[in-house]
Amino acid sequence: MDATQWQQVERFLAHLALERRLSPHTVSAYRRDLQCLAGFCDREQVTAWTALQVHHLRRFAAVSHAAGLDPRSVQRRLSGARSFLRYLIREGELDRNPAVGVSAPRTARRLPVTLDVDQMASLLDIRGDDPVTVRDRAMLELLYSSGLRLAELTGLDLADLDLADGMVRVTGKGRRTRLVPVGRAARAALQAWLRVRAGLAAPEERAVFTGRRGARIGARTVQARVTHWARRSGLGQRVHPHLFRHSFATHMLESSGDLRNVQEMLGHANIATTQVYTHLDFQHLAQVYDKAHPRAGRRAGRR
Repeated sequence: MDATQWQQVERFLAHLALERRLSPHTVSAYRRDLQCLAGFCDREQVTAWTALQVHHLRRFAAVSHAAGLDPRSVQRRLSGARSFLRYLIREGELDRNPAVGVSAPRTARRLPVTLDVDQMASLLDIRGDDPVTVRDRAMLELLYSSGLRLAELTGLDLADLDLADGMVRVTGKGRRTRLVPVGRAARAALQAWLRVRAGLAAPEERAVFTGRRGARIGARTVQARVTHWARRSGLGQRVHPHLFRHSFATHMLESSGDLRNVQEMLGHANIATTQVYTHLDFQHLAQVYDKAHPRAGRRAGRR
């Protein structure tokens, strides 16, 4: 690319910084990605942005991936190219965007790590009656019993608990609320914690779980306590709070096959997300969904 072509890139970067007010870090990322694209164009003897074709961008994606770039990073490069070429169209310097429709290689789906039932039972076998231990036992039991996210656990207020009916009101992503059952073991652990909670909590604190200073417990503290008890239990793997959610979803679906209820308890907006959490292949997922939903899939269409 000659100086004129790179000046177009510089104007685009200035547009990102001054008009769109993107952070310097983001603008630098765009610069690096467009430098890679410009270097590719030089090697392919593409001498102007107007000469860039769809097949060039497909090859750019393939070459980037072959060089060791993961699919997400390749997708980021393509997204940067699309934004830049869209800018040139807006400026009247280009009449079409050849990057539209070009996609990166698919990212391999990472299945979530879980603990099996015996490992979870070992982890939850927490002994001791001091307030911190009683609190920790209640937190870990509730994480597994109800499949809560870490932020949902730390955000719980006393008013959210209904232990008489065995339910907890959870505020999840997008400030959406849902009611989730609390199992027998978690309910007993929570009742034990509430009896000693005053030993840690400040008088006016509304949070269910508090730290040593009496205020609402923080996410890092929960992570540290989970790590502590995982080491004590002798588990030979890294354990984090979200692992309880993975395990809850997997064990629930393996034992019940009730996809719809598991989806609701997790607070997922769509079934595809639940599929990721539960290790199901798509064919089995579709079969379960067809059984769970009266108007689901092809069977509903044939009626």
